[in-house]
Amino acid sequence: MQGGLPDVWKKNILEDLEVEILEYKIAGEFLADIRKKFGEGNKESTKIAELKRLEQEGKTIEEFV
Repeated sequence: MQGGLPDVWKKNILEDLEVEILEYKIAGEFLADIRKKFGEGNKESTKIAELKRLEQEGKTIEEFV
């Protein structure tokens, strides 16, 4: 997250975490906050990223192909 509103949000979150105003117990809570603030994002990009994380026989999709 660099530049614009995401950068401001990131800086605020990091400051709140540092002074323990805010705490995330699990990554899902953090991701839910991001989605609430910025939406789901580009669905095509999201699906491409999901495909890149898939593994076949212990290999990434690029290695498998």
